[in-house]
Amino acid sequence: MNQAEDIKNAVAVLKQGGIILYPTDTVWGIGCDATNPEAVEKVYRIKQRDDSKAMICLVDSDARLQRYVRNVPKVAWDLLDLATKPTTIILDNAVNLAHNLIAQDGSIALRITREPFSKELCFRFQKALVSTSANISGKPTAAKFSDISPEIIDAVDYVCQSRRQEHKPHTPSSIIKLSEDGQVKIIRK
Repeated sequence: MNQAEDIKNAVAVLKQGGIILYPTDTVWGIGCDATNPEAVEKVYRIKQRDDSKAMICLVDSDARLQRYVRNVPKVAWDLLDLATKPTTIILDNAVNLAHNLIAQDGSIALRITREPFSKELCFRFQKALVSTSANISGKPTAAKFSDISPEIIDAVDYVCQSRRQEHKPHTPSSIIKLSEDGQVKIIRK
């Protein structure tokens, strides 16, 4: 199966409220439509994770990121322009997303992916995608596809074919919280 077919299949599942397992710019992710509360709930169940712990969303562009935050501070753009590795930013005043995806303080974690597969997937889907690591909450993060437990693979509706054979371990993104009042807090380097 080529990448275009893989993405087409994944998008079809996402549009039906399904859950996918897919390669990202960091580690493999469990994903769903970030605007669909029922799909988001399924991801929490798969991860065996409390829904008070917010998850990261992937988008393909600056324009798409702006659809999900009421006011993106200028420092966020500077930070993203200067980042040398995938960087997730947590921003206040999330909008247009599933209510159970937004943190209790009204913030959301977003990352603009530049990796070809996940960028094209986000572009074709035309919405933000949940992107949470492919592991049960509290267990080690899978650094590559072969590290993902059968329990996770069996729980999703579609497993992408692309990039499964990679042996190079991947690492999670940096996470930086940018508060509306101008505070910057590094959550994960």
